[in-house]
Amino acid sequence: MHEEIPIVLIVDDDIPITEVLALVVRELGYQPLVAFNGQQALNIAREHWPALVLTDLMMPVLDGEGVVRGLHKEASKRDTTPPYIVMLTAAKLWSEVSLPVDAFISKPFEVEQIEQLIRSFLPPADSPNRTHFQSLFIVAMPAAIQGRQFWR
Repeated sequence: MHEEIPIVLIVDDDIPITEVLALVVRELGYQPLVAFNGQQALNIAREHWPALVLTDLMMPVLDGEGVVRGLHKEASKRDTTPPYIVMLTAAKLWSEVSLPVDAFISKPFEVEQIEQLIRSFLPPADSPNRTHFQSLFIVAMPAAIQGRQFWR
């Protein structure tokens, strides 16, 4: 029996962040799909319902709040549960963000935090050897590996 690979929808207007997240998702054995604004994310989600969404809060066209509300509305239409939603943001005032999300991650973030979070929400997947990825990431995005993780 062939199992479908879980989809992780990555939503951010910062291209280097989407590239790093897509690489992490792919290395963990999941299928990354990328949107650069909230409206693109909702369009993609309607076609390819994700298991997990990693979304920025502040984006053009439709922000992360619109993405979260749109995903919950679409889930209700489909009579299914919404995907796990993780809010990625540089915002510091978490008490002011009142959204039905499963976790918050502060930017900049550490790759290990993202990996651990994805693994906590999705079933294990076959993943390739990580040695190449770790070297590539350190060379390509050294500033993105510092940060803190915030859980709701």
